[in-house]
Amino acid sequence: MRSCRLLIVLSSALLLWLTTGNAADSLKLGGQAPDWSGLKGTDGKAYSLSDFQDKDALVIVFTCNSCPYAQDYEDRIIALVKQHCGNNQKAALVAINANKVKEDLPEEMQKRAKAEGFNFPYVWDETQATAKAYGAKWTPEFYVFGKDRRLIYRGALDDKTDPKQATVNYVAEAIDAALAGKTPKVQETPAVGCAVRYERPKRTK
Repeated sequence: MRSCRLLIVLSSALLLWLTTGNAADSLKLGGQAPDWSGLKGTDGKAYSLSDFQDKDALVIVFTCNSCPYAQDYEDRIIALVKQHCGNNQKAALVAINANKVKEDLPEEMQKRAKAEGFNFPYVWDETQATAKAYGAKWTPEFYVFGKDRRLIYRGALDDKTDPKQATVNYVAEAIDAALAGKTPKVQETPAVGCAVRYERPKRTK
């Protein structure tokens, strides 16, 4: 299993190197959340950044169906939402999938959201424009924004990919900081996962 995961990481790194020109530079801490709209969710609704304007904290996670790391984090994301992002709470989370391989297309997204009991919007970035605007490189990769929608945290959900070994939930701490109008102690960590599968630009003669 460990060797398989290592192969996935190395393959993702190669893919990222080959496709990195398709994504913008990483969104900087303190930067304004790029706007997006009309992203279709697995519930049939179309979502926009403005739909969450009443929230004092917003978490955006770029994820997908096919990455084993993204799969490993699904239960932890569900738990995070239950604790911090309920309907009556002042924080929200939305998951965005920009991959266009067969395993990550909308029909498969709907199946996975239903099977795993997702309690958050799971939307498809069909044009990959949103992922590029944020400079997303990995699945999963988390962004936490304060009430003014400026970035206060970017990176991994927690400090260990093995949930049994995780002791610090960076995203939860960033949400608490945002709700208090403060800056989290940890503002950036390296995300661990699979590379976002950006489409390579077609060659021109």
